[in-house]
Amino acid sequence: MELWLRTSLLLCAFGFFRELRPSEPFVTEFLSGEWRNITVDQVYREIYPWGTYSYLSLLVVVFLITDMLRYKIIIIASAGVGIVLWSLLLWTTSIQAIICVQVCYGFFMASEVAYYTYMYAKVDKEKYQLVTGHTRSAILAGRFLSAVLAQLLISYSLMDVRELNYISFGSQFASLACSIALPSVGASLYFYSTVDSRKALAASNSNNQLEELKVENGSGDASQPKFSCHGAFELFWIHFKISYSNKVVIQWSFWWALAMCGFLQVQSYVQLLWQQIDPDKENLYNGAAEGILTLSGALSAFAAGLLNSKKFIQWDVWILAGCSLLEGGFILWSALTHNVWIAYVMYILFGTVYHFMITMASASVAKQLHDDSFAFIFGINTLVALTFQTILTVVLVSEQGFELDQRTHYQALSGYFFVLGGIYAATSIGQILYKKIKVR
Repeated sequence: MELWLRTSLLLCAFGFFRELRPSEPFVTEFLSGEWRNITVDQVYREIYPWGTYSYLSLLVVVFLITDMLRYKIIIIASAGVGIVLWSLLLWTTSIQAIICVQVCYGFFMASEVAYYTYMYAKVDKEKYQLVTGHTRSAILAGRFLSAVLAQLLISYSLMDVRELNYISFGSQFASLACSIALPSVGASLYFYSTVDSRKALAASNSNNQLEELKVENGSGDASQPKFSCHGAFELFWIHFKISYSNKVVIQWSFWWALAMCGFLQVQSYVQLLWQQIDPDKENLYNGAAEGILTLSGALSAFAAGLLNSKKFIQWDVWILAGCSLLEGGFILWSALTHNVWIAYVMYILFGTVYHFMITMASASVAKQLHDDSFAFIFGINTLVALTFQTILTVVLVSEQGFELDQRTHYQALSGYFFVLGGIYAATSIGQILYKKIKVR
């Protein structure tokens, strides 16, 4: 078997088992249930915010050490942390232990950067698209199976919401075995890039504006990877400067970061909203909602890939504005309804639009970037998204902020998307007026 195919299959297996977490659609029901003395309000204000704070604080560290340690160690560590995380969920009851769970979850999510960048360091460039497709499909399959399995087990009373954690716990051991079997990486994109690759990057992007990188030559073959902090940070700066001097990258990255922030807020607290709408849990179909969203999100992402990009570019700012306003409307309807079925449908529609647009955003940005810089720009956009999400959490949820209840929280989030849509609508109108004035 060819190395790239073996690597792709192992990555697919790792991603599938990592996402096989049927406990997640019902995690709020579990944390606020009979198994521990924690109220819904404590889950909302004291526990979930720790996940947001941890994700943000760990992302920068994980991104840097991922490249420095050449990916595999971080991938293995993420599986190990997953085991610890679900051990704490299953066999502890204190609020302090659950806060530790949220910190572990922050690392678990931040370590995704290792998974997504490993393939670009290990697989040849001509296989990027193929391997990305394989791994994305495996991840979606894991999420979809998790949601369907969770719903079936709960609906037919084969397991309660605590017992679902045993499946999530076991799947992390399977992902650990796959991560250990992954082949090691010799070169990385930044800290262990080759001297030749640094010179080639500098030459290809100089345009008489950028100086050639001052690489640390040393002795030996220039095509062999060499560790260099100085060279790594020079590459970071070149990728940053080239990427964010591009108008298209700025336009799409701004929407990408703010929309991702809003989506993470909605996704993090949506189970609490559903619980407030249906406190008697007469219609507990969280798993079905997540499963349908996964499937519709995959289909919308596929449709985005087939869209005529040239025609789309002509109306891109208006589409960004319209979709943002549409998402705001879905969230507002969820916040105002007293029917949990409507809230489920609004969540699915909101997520479907988001997945369609985030696919377009990532594709639009990727087309403007140097091949090796996408992971770095993805990391920066995610960092900006998490920074805004932390600000929203502090302002809207925490005791230091407004301490909004779930419904009012979602009304505020709908306003967030309305403002985002308004910014892009105003930008579109401004562009039209500028062109008319310029013609005159």
